[in-house]
Amino acid sequence: MSEETERFEVTRQIAASPAQVFSVLCDPRGHVAIDSSGMLQSADGDPVAGVGDHFVVHMDRESLNDYPLGKYDVTVTITRFERDALIEWTISGLIDPPLRHLYGYRLAPSEIGTAVTSYYDWSQIDDAYRGAGVFPVIPEAALRATLGILARTVESPPQSAG
Repeated sequence: MSEETERFEVTRQIAASPAQVFSVLCDPRGHVAIDSSGMLQSADGDPVAGVGDHFVVHMDRESLNDYPLGKYDVTVTITRFERDALIEWTISGLIDPPLRHLYGYRLAPSEIGTAVTSYYDWSQIDDAYRGAGVFPVIPEAALRATLGILARTVESPPQSAG
């Protein structure tokens, strides 16, 4: 499998400032609020402020109906962080070796607010998982749906005419 097929990336224009979008992405509860997969149930921890920060997410794999993992916890660890511009993380849990897949958002100011790019990269997964039919864990459509929920979360409601 080529690296090109081991990464999804989708972009959406969101009518909110990069700072407004970024504040949701730094908050553990924000991750739960915008998740389109249904796997993220709740989260514990403080908003992140830099590389190495982490929080716990309580997961439920039943929503994907693919592997009988049930309810479990993962630790989200920030791997890249540029305030109001970039946040990336990996997860760890009980699985050994660690999965080493990455999720992230790039933000850029735009005419309407912010161009938000969401990505999911599994090019660095351990060889133990290659060919096991596990990746990608979520489809590209889930990234797009999460961006829609993010937009709904941070955009101001339209003003009614009249």
